[in-house]
Amino acid sequence: MGDSITEGTIVDIPVAPGDYLHEDDVVLVLETDKVSIDVRAPEAGSVVEILGEVDDVVEVGTGLYRLDTDGAAPVEPPAEGVAEAVPPAALAETPAEPAAAAPAAPAPPKATPSPSLPAVESVTASLGNRPERRSKMSRMRQRVAVRLKESQNAAASLTTFQEVDMGNFMEMRSRHKDDFQKKHGIKLGFMSVFVKACTAALQEVPAINAYIDDATKEIVYHDYSDISVAVASPNGLVVPVLRNTEHMTFADVERAIALFGQKARDGTLALDDMAGGTFTVSNGGTFGSLMGTPIINQPQSAILGMHATKMRAVVDERGNVVARPMMYLALTYDHRLIDGREGVTFLKSVADKVTDPARLVFDI
Repeated sequence: MGDSITEGTIVDIPVAPGDYLHEDDVVLVLETDKVSIDVRAPEAGSVVEILGEVDDVVEVGTGLYRLDTDGAAPVEPPAEGVAEAVPPAALAETPAEPAAAAPAAPAPPKATPSPSLPAVESVTASLGNRPERRSKMSRMRQRVAVRLKESQNAAASLTTFQEVDMGNFMEMRSRHKDDFQKKHGIKLGFMSVFVKACTAALQEVPAINAYIDDATKEIVYHDYSDISVAVASPNGLVVPVLRNTEHMTFADVERAIALFGQKARDGTLALDDMAGGTFTVSNGGTFGSLMGTPIINQPQSAILGMHATKMRAVVDERGNVVARPMMYLALTYDHRLIDGREGVTFLKSVADKVTDPARLVFDI
């Protein structure tokens, strides 16, 4: 377990006392605040006892099960033979019983006209059965709820918006995507250009990459960029971290994000994958979001929200109205640390670099 994890909840026990397990078989599943963890048998043996039940909360260091590793593996029973056929003569000796005649159904009573119901009762009757369901919150969802509310309570959150013309990058991506995939074995998406643009902008505006240490009343500046990327998983939102993105290429970013996405879907993200992070990028545009205000991932001081790319009428530098693929960007930042000038400067720098990707090449 990570240093921040002190307890977990038993959510599944796929075995029972008496079952024989092979090495690395799953004995039970624990859910923590961040990930689900399979607890596996260290060696082969028979389950003697499970020291808990589903929904029990267990602390780190608590015994979970007892395993007898001295017992021999059970012998597989031989396959059952085909059942012996019954001679036809024996079947003939048993007379078939005649089927009982089904009783005649009673004649339905004559329908009598019912009095008309009041209008309100008719509407109520037409709603039919409206069931409700209750589902226990997972530890991860509980932790997400607590963390997001803590963020709103702690930070003086302010959101600023900017729009970015995606046309140049989309055209460049269309021209080179086949060669990119052929060389690197991964598709070129939108996330890599935004991660690289944010990395460059963080170096230009260091306050965005800092946080307030409330215990010491100090501002802690990071001279590196560890960018968290929000990824949807079956159990909730998780934020794995891309380490030292200032040293990563577009291909490095795309490969890392693809790996994290697969691990999130498989439920195999480790605590180390999500520890740390100095800035977060969240892409709500993959779900069709047009605009939104993301919530800061504490203890970070800012988060960038990407949204859907839509064709919109815009006025170009010559005054002509043209259709361009436009995206709204949102930067939520902690106003206790980051002034409006710094927030807007950072977001405008990101938008300029994505609008004209050559700025990333020439570091301008």
